[in-house]
Amino acid sequence: MRKRKALTEALLVTAILTVAGCGGGGTASTEIAKAPADPADASGTIKVLTARTDLVQNGTMARYAGEFNKTYPKVKVKFEALTDYEGEVRIRMNTEDYGDVLMIPAAVAKNDYPKFFAPLGPAGELGAKYRFSDKSEVGGKVYGIAQFGTANGFLYNKAVWKEAGITRWPATPHEFLTDLKAVKAKTDALPYYTNFKDGWPLTAWTNNVGSVTCDAKATDKLAGAVSPWKRGGELNTIDSLLYDIVKGGLTEKDPSTTNWEASKGLIAQGEVATMQLGSWAVTQMRDAAKKAGADPGDIGFMPFPVQKGGKYCAVLASDYQQAVNIHSAHKAAARAWIDWFTEKSGYSAKEGAVPALKSAPMPGTLKDFTDNDVTFLERSEARTGEVNTIDNAAEIGLNKPDYRQKLVDLARGAQHGSLDDYLADLDKRWNEAARTAGS
Repeated sequence: MRKRKALTEALLVTAILTVAGCGGGGTASTEIAKAPADPADASGTIKVLTARTDLVQNGTMARYAGEFNKTYPKVKVKFEALTDYEGEVRIRMNTEDYGDVLMIPAAVAKNDYPKFFAPLGPAGELGAKYRFSDKSEVGGKVYGIAQFGTANGFLYNKAVWKEAGITRWPATPHEFLTDLKAVKAKTDALPYYTNFKDGWPLTAWTNNVGSVTCDAKATDKLAGAVSPWKRGGELNTIDSLLYDIVKGGLTEKDPSTTNWEASKGLIAQGEVATMQLGSWAVTQMRDAAKKAGADPGDIGFMPFPVQKGGKYCAVLASDYQQAVNIHSAHKAAARAWIDWFTEKSGYSAKEGAVPALKSAPMPGTLKDFTDNDVTFLERSEARTGEVNTIDNAAEIGLNKPDYRQKLVDLARGAQHGSLDDYLADLDKRWNEAARTAGS
């Protein structure tokens, strides 16, 4: 059954994204998309695809375009907001009509970037200026620039944790569990909220790879038959903690009833104590606190509960990368938008995110991290293509919710099986895929 499913999905992805001679892709571009030296030379109407339907609907993106036009008056920017961004763009890339500027969909294999996107410059030059550039580097050229980055950790309500008598961050998974038990015993708050039903928040746990061992290349080291879930391994530590939280009765009784939008208000008002998410979510939770009449300052952010050499580490991972459609008739204008949006718009600062521009300061949302000397590590993406190939062949889905939803179900008794057996099966599937992938 698993093999049949894998074959079907592989054929579907191939049909959608292998588009040579079918309207899109085809010949790789060698011409670098550069913004003109004189802004007055950039002209034309460009379409920018985005998943931020909220910012398009409330006029925020239009305001950004208005500011952009003060520098580039001859460029007209139109936005197309897509609710199912990944699904819709993946299909549209079977044609040449997928905007002038777009966020690179996760379904596009890294080695295929030159078929769909114009190169933005040499890796050395862009890598010196921007964080996360290696995520879209192919053959010495960069094909996308990150909108922003994020650190991973746990959002928590400081007032609730203080009420539980907790005065410092936990330094081990055991201490973290002990603290959640204190929250349960001494407060009325739910210690931990899984966001199980929406699914995607469970994928954020993967972004802790590297934080456990304080190794920026930890994800690269998954490229092989390395048994990622072996005892002492990063994914073993990460997934065992989630399992133990649920097994210990420290989460909602029925995870199928969780609701992402509602969870913002729950943690803001102290009804939920803790959630595992990226630092990008801090701003949203503080906004929810304001709307609820609660104190935004109660929303805190702590690193994954492991230390190395007495210090915490947090891996910085790239959000979506903006790219220029290889078929765009206005590549200079499209590149001008990407450069301006990355460097001048203030978007990442407003979102409380890690800026792609290396010279920009860290956001206020990470003040607790900087004040406590948390070590920031920019995640290496050098072997992401290999890791993704193994992951897809193994049908695990490190960046999909399914395998962690099963982990939660095992922990709460909704499915039969032990943690050790489940992790051993994941290792077996990973290792078999690593040995056969690409053969």
